[in-house]
Amino acid sequence: MNSDPFEYTTLIDIRFADLDAYGHVNNAVFFTYLEHARVKLFQHYFGAFLDSPLLFLVVRAECDYKAPITLKDHLLITLTVEDLKRSSFTFFYRLHDGNGRDFATARTVMVSYDPQAKKPAALPVKIRETFAQFR
Repeated sequence: MNSDPFEYTTLIDIRFADLDAYGHVNNAVFFTYLEHARVKLFQHYFGAFLDSPLLFLVVRAECDYKAPITLKDHLLITLTVEDLKRSSFTFFYRLHDGNGRDFATARTVMVSYDPQAKKPAALPVKIRETFAQFR
């Protein structure tokens, strides 16, 4: 078994509208970037689940800001899976420029949710196996 964590990296385009009056990305926009990276990961690995009735809800989100992001910065987000449980998992995010500069680190706890049953559901096998093979 591979001891490296599951890792997925994606480029984020910084828009002028993301900036605040100080000329850097507003802190609230960081969470939009995390969402964008999650959606791209799911499209890449689990496209079929985007059409299923099963939902993946954010039940906790936190972000530690390290350096401001400006319009001219190159922004990558690298996601790893920190924790994998029956119906939930934790993503760890590193927002960086690819050259050693970190802008932020963040975490989201995601829960697999069945809206018809109105309760958490076990993670689908394909998701569990994909994440587990890299743990």
